[in-house]
Amino acid sequence: MITLAIAASLALAWPQTETPVSIRSEPAPLHGTLLEPFGAARAVAVILPGSGPTDRNGNTAAAGLVAQPYALLAEALAAQGIATIRVDKRGVGESAAAAPSEADLRFDDLARDARAWAEEAGARTNQPCAWLIGHSEGATVGLAAVRQATDKVCGVVLIAGPGRRAGIVLREQLQRQLPEPMMAQVDTALTELEAGRATASIPGLESLLRPSVQPYLISWLAMDPQALAAAYQGPMLVMQGTTDLQVTMSDAEALHAAQPASNLVRLEGVNHVLKSAPADRAANVATYRDPALPLAPGVAEEVGKFILQDR
Repeated sequence: MITLAIAASLALAWPQTETPVSIRSEPAPLHGTLLEPFGAARAVAVILPGSGPTDRNGNTAAAGLVAQPYALLAEALAAQGIATIRVDKRGVGESAAAAPSEADLRFDDLARDARAWAEEAGARTNQPCAWLIGHSEGATVGLAAVRQATDKVCGVVLIAGPGRRAGIVLREQLQRQLPEPMMAQVDTALTELEAGRATASIPGLESLLRPSVQPYLISWLAMDPQALAAAYQGPMLVMQGTTDLQVTMSDAEALHAAQPASNLVRLEGVNHVLKSAPADRAANVATYRDPALPLAPGVAEEVGKFILQDR
């Protein structure tokens, strides 16, 4: 009998097939990359990217963030017989033209796109359904996607997903970066947005709080990851690294507490871009700029084991 480890090593010895894919959308198609293993896929998953201009490979090139976590994850899953589609979301990369005017974009648009990609992934690989693997904000997108019942989604894998409302997480992150007077302004602005009201932009933070992005922020801030997790009754894996500078183990524990039927995996010494990294901030952030670093041990293995557990 061939063990999973031997099968994975054999798969790596054969070329994996990478194909550009697209789905219909208005005002323009959405684009992604299908990576298929050698031979018939045992399962298929869609990798949903995190916040901001994060592309299908997990990079934000304009900011020098090129760790390639989604491309590396796709390759490692293919070695286990799992096909993936990793996607450029609306307004990003090759899907740039698919964004409506910024003022018209809403969080539910991303959830609807995730369901459409799941259907496409299953159809292209002859699978009855596809898994949604959401990273960071993509985890909340995945949970929002399954609010609407669909047999095209097998289950969700939430990697470094926030377990608290976005406003709480944003305040926590910005508190470490902004001087107190500016942070007080941000707190007031976020309170207004959480109440569903537009707010004045803050000098120096136009990229975060510009008027055109506020309708999207209002729709995002309204999302409650714990409530979404509690409502979903399908298979759910929650994974969190212990040296993540952006999302914490308490977030993962909150998601797991909200849905006790989920599986919780603690990744020791793994950071937000799924690399082995120390807690030291400078050394940790340096991994965001190094595409040559492999995924941390255990990341792809845990995802693959969960997806294939009943196969």
